[in-house]
Amino acid sequence: MDQELLRKISIHKNIAPTQCDKGDAVVKLKSHPLLISFFDSLRQYEDNKEALNNSLVFIKMKEAILLLLELAPKLANSLFDFSEPGKIDLEEFMNRHYHFNVKMSRFAYLSGRSLATFKRDFQKVFNATPSRWLLSKRLSEAHYLLKEKGRTPSEVYIELGFENLSHFSFAFKKMYGVSPSQLRPVIQSISA
Repeated sequence: MDQELLRKISIHKNIAPTQCDKGDAVVKLKSHPLLISFFDSLRQYEDNKEALNNSLVFIKMKEAILLLLELAPKLANSLFDFSEPGKIDLEEFMNRHYHFNVKMSRFAYLSGRSLATFKRDFQKVFNATPSRWLLSKRLSEAHYLLKEKGRTPSEVYIELGFENLSHFSFAFKKMYGVSPSQLRPVIQSISA
């Protein structure tokens, strides 16, 4: 959701955040008939992509924002906070948000740093480059989820910020010597 659209809605609906929201990075919404209907309407465009133009995209984005506000009003604090982020604790920030698939420049911005400062500070804090640390952290978490929690590779690769399953599998095998699908949960190994 781009800032321009959020600003327009904020002005039109006279919505401003009431407090800085430092809650969870991911908000789970309960199933609701309006959400189901909204996503069903998006499927129609998936089947007919040539019908989708900028005006329709704008309307669907606006509908999504208004629907979110209706179903989870507290999201206004996050959606309509247009303040520039200040320089924050990089270690805490990265440990909370490493699983998001965003560009390094976005991580830098959200931590209140220029890209060059972000990379420099990152090296000092983690003694590694951001891309190497992210890959290692994500693969370590994937190993835990696969082996200890019995999750499948297709369940974890998107959740941990990988672009696609083949990139995840390749990186995992390179680091651990086995493909993610070969990793058996501890529970299964004991009962076998």
